[in-house]
Amino acid sequence: MSDRNDIGSRIRPFGPSPEWFADPIVQSVGFILVVSAVFLVFPGIDRWFSGLFYDPEIGFPMSRLGAFTGLRRLGDWLVWATVIALVAALIAKLARPARPTPIPPRDILFLLAALAVGPGLVVNAFLKENWGRPRPADVDIFGGDVPFVGVWRITDRCLSNCSFVSGEAATAVWLIAVAIIAPPRWRRPVVAALVVVAVALSLNRIAFGRHFLSDVLIAWGLTLLVLAGLHRVIVERPPAWLANDRLEAGLTWLGSKFKRGEEAGG
Repeated sequence: MSDRNDIGSRIRPFGPSPEWFADPIVQSVGFILVVSAVFLVFPGIDRWFSGLFYDPEIGFPMSRLGAFTGLRRLGDWLVWATVIALVAALIAKLARPARPTPIPPRDILFLLAALAVGPGLVVNAFLKENWGRPRPADVDIFGGDVPFVGVWRITDRCLSNCSFVSGEAATAVWLIAVAIIAPPRWRRPVVAALVVVAVALSLNRIAFGRHFLSDVLIAWGLTLLVLAGLHRVIVERPPAWLANDRLEAGLTWLGSKFKRGEEAGG
């Protein structure tokens, strides 16, 4: 009986473990694949959803309403305010190297790297500039002069700053990660509030006729994938040189060097 139990304890179940499916990187890839498959098989979903915000007489009317244009400006303000706060924390550390960085340098690195790689490189520099998907307002069924193009299809119907994928939706999802710098007891309400903001900002772009639903959802998935990957490398399992104490020590050394240089120059 003991031999049987011993053998059974060494037999691994067939297929991936449940922990594998709980991995945020795997979940993000799965989300991208499922959403892409749905819109490749049923491209009409994009046309239908954008049509909910379209009026044949005046186009996409919500793009002319002050409340919704103000919502877009709010999104831009939140991103810039966050970036300024992160950079200001680094400057404060360099100015007073003996004091700890106001925001853990590991978190600053994670957030700035995620913004640069996700919304910056993957979304805006690579996809939006090379895939050529025309925006809804430019498509013939919504008053434009070019045909509808399905998801992931590369065309020359748009030459620059195109519809696939949504840069502002990607940036909106990045904002959710900002909750990492909130005090622990405030993180859940901050995440909840930022999720609402991210969804509102993303839907706003669809209502303006600037992006299709698939542009938004795939932008979410790509940004979540970048966030999960960088969080794994920088926050969860960093190499020794990326450990928070090493980064803090490096900033202290750099700030002290600058300070000695200023004193010598003065």
